Amino acid sequence: MALALLSRHDTASPVLEQVTLPPLGPGDLRIRVVAASVDPVDTLFDGGPTRMIFGLDGTVGLGWSFSGVITETGAEVTGFAVGDKVAAIHRDVTAPVRAHAEETVVPAASAALLPAGLDLADAATLPLNALTAAQMVDRLGPADGRNLLVTGAAGAVGGYAVALAAQAGFAVTGLARETDHDFVRRAGARALVTELPELPERSFDAVVDGAVLHAGALGALRDGGTFVGVVSASPATSERGIEVVIVNVEPDGAQLAGLLALAAAGVLEPRVAGQVPLADAATAYSKVAGGGQRGRWLLVP
Repeated sequence: MALALLSRHDTASPVLEQVTLPPLGPGDLRIRVVAASVDPVDTLFDGGPTRMIFGLDGTVGLGWSFSGVITETGAEVTGFAVGDKVAAIHRDVTAPVRAHAEETVVPAASAALLPAGLDLADAATLPLNALTAAQMVDRLGPADGRNLLVTGAAGAVGGYAVALAAQAGFAVTGLARETDHDFVRRAGARALVTELPELPERSFDAVVDGAVLHAGALGALRDGGTFVGVVSASPATSERGIEVVIVNVEPDGAQLAGLLALAAAGVLEPRVAGQVPLADAATAYSKVAGGGQRGRWLLVP
């Protein structure tokens, strides 16, 4: 048994209950959660319309991104052992227990060992956000001298996208508030803008839309440019020959291991807005739903 935060069809906010963990499959890890990130997508599953989009009509677990210590390994698992410190993403939105819990079960392929020099709690901010950023930047293809606008450049996904795109050779401009100037430049942006370009300044070859602006960001692109965004209820559609790519994050333990290594080396900067006990999850959910946070709120069992 473990305490877990659940989304139910008959309540408007998460509930904390004792639940039975699912059985351990041959390729799974059982992990004691040390910290779990509260992300904007979590607040959408909290009794919101996202439940209907995914056909969730019962009680399901909450939380995507977490770090912890392995307590048991499946019979076919290699490369992990009991006691290892790991970070992981819990992708199964139908699971009865997910990351916002005392203990959870995930496929070993969704986890990565923690490198030396990276704080275990800080690592909880990385799996969902850094994987999303990396998979968005990957869809851009080679830099080839292109200039890139990252919207939401001071956010969790956008900040990582700035760093990863700059490392890949893009000339990155970040869209963010002026008060975020130091962070955005530190992440690797060559410039910061506080407003989207307007006609006739369609000067960017590509956009990574960390702010989920979708159609609102297309005006920054030249004809034939590339837009990469995440899943939205109102996704951008192609115009003026612009390629529109929508990314739905996928677990990738090997890719996550590389991102954790970049964080340990200082290339990616994990940011924690605050942390609260799992029992006080409502506080963190409220903060995240209100927006404007710099870094992620962590739930600590």
